[in-house]
Amino acid sequence: MSRADEIFKQNIRDILTHGVWDTDQNVRPHWEDGAPAHTVKKFGVVNRYNLKEEFPILTIRRTYFKTCIDELLWIWQMKSNNIHDLRGHIWDSWADESGSIGKAYGYQLGVKHQYPEGEMDQVDRVLYDLKHNPASRRILTNIYNFQDLHEMALYPCAYSMTFNVSGNTLNAILNQRSQDMLAANNWNVVQYAVLVHMMAQVSGLEAGELVHVIADAHIYDRHVPIVEKMLDKEGREAPRFIIDKSVTDFYSFTRDSFSLQGYEPHPFEDKIPVAI
Repeated sequence: MSRADEIFKQNIRDILTHGVWDTDQNVRPHWEDGAPAHTVKKFGVVNRYNLKEEFPILTIRRTYFKTCIDELLWIWQMKSNNIHDLRGHIWDSWADESGSIGKAYGYQLGVKHQYPEGEMDQVDRVLYDLKHNPASRRILTNIYNFQDLHEMALYPCAYSMTFNVSGNTLNAILNQRSQDMLAANNWNVVQYAVLVHMMAQVSGLEAGELVHVIADAHIYDRHVPIVEKMLDKEGREAPRFIIDKSVTDFYSFTRDSFSLQGYEPHPFEDKIPVAI
């Protein structure tokens, strides 16, 4: 069983067994039919993934690897906030008639800031520091900009990445305020594992550990029967992650720069309803 499967199952069992339900509260999310989308949750979940040992993708259900990468590049490379720049449709429910999700996600990463070394956005600042100031303890991004929250279609869920170089190894912490465990947990883990590999490669480093900190890790009421069935599945061996070693410029990576060898997840036929 892959380590990602083990961690996911541990999280789900813990939430279902020891979690707290919000059925006594008025909640913002709702289902397509208008019913409130209640959850059972655990506060302060911390998961660690050693990227030197294996790539953290689930095998007890398929995680759509290329689609994950498309969204990652949309946010971190294109720094876009318009769904017309995105191949998938996961953001359609939050976009306006022009396709914009407001001043969220990629928009925040693309805002220029003034530094002693010159004007840079947050992504370029990380890339600069990894090459020129690897001992720095200030290498991070944060897209939870309070000034612009009222102009965001959805407040950022995965809002901060902190990068840390130890020797020749790049480690990172992903901070997330909220996590839909079934629909989005492994999706985000896969994305940010790929991001660590990307940042490491173009900086002459090795990808190390990804630490995922989740403030509110929850399972929606209509997802409970689905995750319970997943717990009965036996995980398989993790696939081998392949990255194009010839890429030395962060902005030269494409969706085809990455592949998985030997990814054979269990069939997954349940349709996952998405709370909005």
